[in-house]
Amino acid sequence: MATFSKSILSGSTDGKQIKVAQTATAGTLIHTGPTNTAHLHEIWLYAVNTSATDVKLTVEYGGAASPDDHIEYTVKAENGLYLIVPGLLIKGNATALTVRAFAATTNVICISGYVNVIA
Repeated sequence: MATFSKSILSGSTDGKQIKVAQTATAGTLIHTGPTNTAHLHEIWLYAVNTSATDVKLTVEYGGAASPDDHIEYTVKAENGLYLIVPGLLIKGNATALTVRAFAATTNVICISGYVNVIA
């Protein structure tokens, strides 16, 4: 029977938000998936925009290929958290798939969230 445990994003320091510093691929590291091929990570990501203008955010989900691995979202200015990744799964892979993000403006988007580790 599978076990579930909630964990912080691997790119986070003690569960704090991750500031998106990159404006192009490869984006700021948000999370690294499992290397055990029997494990899954269910990823939940929220974004907040601290600037006075809307900003386009691109999440590179499991890779950097466009459009295959891209999730694009325009985050409204100064308007709270937006759900960007609603519990999508990453399966364990020997090369550990990653989730990264870049934005049209540097250092104004912060990402928070968590991972449900399914083993």
